[in-house]
Amino acid sequence: MPPQPRKAPTALPVLPYRKPTKGRDYWVIDDVLPDADAVRERCLAKDDWVKGYPYTSETWPGLRTMPGLEPAELARVERLVKKSTGAKELWVQEAPGGGTLNHNCIQVVGEGESEPRPHTDSRALCRYAAVLYLNPGVGKDCGTAFYRQSLPGGRLGGNVVQAPHNNLVEALGTRFVPGDHFEEDVRVPHKYNRLLLYNANLVHSATGYSGTTLEEKRMTAVFFWMA
Repeated sequence: MPPQPRKAPTALPVLPYRKPTKGRDYWVIDDVLPDADAVRERCLAKDDWVKGYPYTSETWPGLRTMPGLEPAELARVERLVKKSTGAKELWVQEAPGGGTLNHNCIQVVGEGESEPRPHTDSRALCRYAAVLYLNPGVGKDCGTAFYRQSLPGGRLGGNVVQAPHNNLVEALGTRFVPGDHFEEDVRVPHKYNRLLLYNANLVHSATGYSGTTLEEKRMTAVFFWMA
């Protein structure tokens, strides 16, 4: 048979763009916990870690344990979130079937266990998301960045998932996105005891990981709120 013509790759939809602006789309709050060292030591002493990649067939990386912060600590964080965003009320939304996002979850990810993975969080489950950095020994390049689409011909696309879509997979129509489809737009450096709070429908990702032991790896607490 004669060779079949190769189909050109289908172009992915172009997202709307909203420049991530501090105080509107994301908020950086330093010195969040009065005793971050005690929280970190408590987390390092945990023995109920659930393993992800590369230790199991899970797609999420590293180690996880829940809950992370104790009620008084979490209440302090939520007061700061309300003050920053103007939200009157925050709550954790149940997913269909009764599940929830991994809210107030400690995540530990080391060098070689993952790479930047631009994504959004589900609009159906959260309006705001946040990451609290809990390792003083991790470098600034292990923070978080917001990304936007990088299109053929050097053009730039968007970074926001809007209705009727709930997440990036729905908005793009596929979970198989080329590795060069996004480029970094705005970076927030890692800093110990810093909370990075952001609109959950913005494309974002951790920028890097480091360390090989539990004490050395990037340790964060992550949160997801409806408002």
